[in-house]
Amino acid sequence: MSTETLEKAKSAIPVRGFLDIKDIAIPQGEELVKAILKLKEEKNAVILAHYYQPGEIQDIADFLGDSLQLARQAKETNADMIVFCGVHFMAEAAKILNPTKKVVLPDTMAGCSLADGCSGEGLRKMREQHPNALIATYINCNAETKAESDIIVTSSNAETVIEALPKDRPIIFAPDKNLGRYLSKKTGRDMILWDGSCIVHEAFSMERIAQQLADNPDAKLIAHPESEEAVLKLAHFIGSTSALLNFVEKDDCQKFIIATEEGILHEMKKRAPHKELIPALVFDESCNCSECFYMKRNTMEKLYLCMKYELPEILIDEELRLRALKPIEAMLDLSKSIK
Repeated sequence: MSTETLEKAKSAIPVRGFLDIKDIAIPQGEELVKAILKLKEEKNAVILAHYYQPGEIQDIADFLGDSLQLARQAKETNADMIVFCGVHFMAEAAKILNPTKKVVLPDTMAGCSLADGCSGEGLRKMREQHPNALIATYINCNAETKAESDIIVTSSNAETVIEALPKDRPIIFAPDKNLGRYLSKKTGRDMILWDGSCIVHEAFSMERIAQQLADNPDAKLIAHPESEEAVLKLAHFIGSTSALLNFVEKDDCQKFIIATEEGILHEMKKRAPHKELIPALVFDESCNCSECFYMKRNTMEKLYLCMKYELPEILIDEELRLRALKPIEAMLDLSKSIK
């Protein structure tokens, strides 16, 4: 491959989101897995992957987890390069926690509807309207939004964090109104909610899921709290990504209807191979599961090129990084008791 071809591919990253190099031979199948593992060793890299990633990426990851688990791993790693297989805000959080390490993401267009719909400017305006409020922000947001927050939460630690906040201060919760509404009921805290939602979890159909439960009376519905309230009311168990995994693995029930992104089924099948797992149905009757388009932008081929050329790289202005770091560290300190 010529230098000109590589430079052209690099210059196109802001538009395409990844290194699009057509005239390079990328290994396939098992050879691709071996090539990625070889690059990992050569570059002293660590591969972090979210449960919603494609199964083959989950299988090759050094650490697989939800947002809280991956934030912890990013903070604790000794690797020189962090390869984040997730969405942009997750890789950005890894860079916030590791300013001296190189952080790369296979496709920077792997975004998030929640993160895209909440801005730092918007939070500043909410704070002006409620000057005594504390801002608790879901980790699914960009660095500018984190920087305007008092503390970050994940679905794993949100209840713990909210209950620990001073009772005499109102709480602004952003950006997921469904998670915020659920937390308000769980903790008894009144919260001012940002009007945001996850396109994946809002796609579930209460009517179709109710029919699934009628057709499978021996099944339990388990749901992520980003789902709409109507779906949560039907659920036998509500929990974070990791909590859903643990519930399926340990509960005596042998059949589950899963109301979260379908990528979690890959790990669930490993942990509970003899149990029946049914994806919860969405409004679109041509589709039988809820899939995050953004999470699935990352592929093994993009992962290979990302590691080989160490691009696209996540870079953050230092002043912004320091401001965003404070609420993340506050979260990590408060959630030490959570597995």
